[in-house]
Amino acid sequence: MITLKEALKLPKEEIAALREDLKRRIGERGELNAYVALDESGEGVPLLIKDNIQVKGWNVTAASNILQGYVAPYDATVIEKIRGAGLAPFGRANMDEFAMGSSTETSFYGKTLNPHDPERVPGGSSGGSAAAVGGGVAIAALGSDTGGSIRQPAAFCGIVGMKPTYGRVSRWGLGAYSSSLDQIGPMTQNVEDAAILYDIISGHDRRDSTSADIDYTPVTPNLDPGRKLTIAVVDNYIADASPEVQKAYAAATEALEEAGHTIVHKEMMGAKYDIAAYYIVATAEASANLSRYDGIRYGNRAEGVDSLSELYLKTRSEGFGEEVKRRILLGSFVLSSGYYDAYYLKAQRVRHLIKEEFETIFEEADLILSPVAPTPAFRFGEMADPLQMYLSDAYTIGVNLAGLPAISLPILKTAEGLPVGLQLIGRHFDEQTLFDGALGLEKAVAYEH
Repeated sequence: MITLKEALKLPKEEIAALREDLKRRIGERGELNAYVALDESGEGVPLLIKDNIQVKGWNVTAASNILQGYVAPYDATVIEKIRGAGLAPFGRANMDEFAMGSSTETSFYGKTLNPHDPERVPGGSSGGSAAAVGGGVAIAALGSDTGGSIRQPAAFCGIVGMKPTYGRVSRWGLGAYSSSLDQIGPMTQNVEDAAILYDIISGHDRRDSTSADIDYTPVTPNLDPGRKLTIAVVDNYIADASPEVQKAYAAATEALEEAGHTIVHKEMMGAKYDIAAYYIVATAEASANLSRYDGIRYGNRAEGVDSLSELYLKTRSEGFGEEVKRRILLGSFVLSSGYYDAYYLKAQRVRHLIKEEFETIFEEADLILSPVAPTPAFRFGEMADPLQMYLSDAYTIGVNLAGLPAISLPILKTAEGLPVGLQLIGRHFDEQTLFDGALGLEKAVAYEH
């Protein structure tokens, strides 16, 4: 598959041919179920868009029954930016419903398959985006990351997935799951493509109250894979990972040392604190955000009701899937009278401690090397227990709670041919160092796609 960097240099007639070739590829690999819709009306370099990002005229649904029939009336800021850079939205990527999941099994459109093994999940919630890029049916894609939803599917599908610093990329036009955690980011074939797409979508947006109003310097012109950095490894975290992930961690650490980077050893609080804080904060915000889906303003509306309250109840009961209902109920509970202080406020205090812990490590290190997931891609149905699924986010959610940038990239393959990815974590708004380190690691491990 042609890279994004190469595609952006093509003349107009060759881009048209590229789009036709991509349509053919998508048809040949329809079993992946990575796309839920195609749009052939654009003329730019084709880019796959996660189904929770507004594209004017598209039926954007967040992979939910409740939004069937809704047509987006405007372009999200990131869509405006990609159009201005010669890219065009090409299709909607499958995802976990309202970005609530780690396997893309909760979609209204059915599950997406991992391109390396059809019996395994592609990760989630941006599983369609990851499977399409990893399966050679997308040049690049946009995903969103609330607790690892770009990085984990990227690791499972053997691609690069990058979560920017919170506030660096506009959230205007992104279907909100957890407003203080969500970020849109690039999902690409390699680190340089991720940097190119990151540069295109980044920058202040006055329409987004959470957008950081600070100067932005593009990272791509200054990429330096030879830059020597101090990189922290978290020894106690890796103990809970599978042998395959531990092997990848050791290989990456050795490759970084051989490339001349300085390795420092650190420890962090157990991931159980991250998980506890995340699933209180995220579900509380989801409960508030998803209250707008009521059958009145847009999307599906239940029929055969006799009162407004019955309309609300029936519309939401029919429209939301089981996992979304579970998280709304949990969020409503922690925000309810008598429990707000005991749960929500306490979770916010723990969130502050997590942020401070990262800041302490960054006093000595430029980057942190971490697993992305405890295991390679798991089999469908293997995480039937919701709590077990939540625990699989252990290594990614702390980054979102602290608002940091992070990038996942493939390191090696298991004996079964499954990709194993690791992530580098950077300081707030220091994406330059993050991309420099990631490009250096990519060259050092020389992963074979």
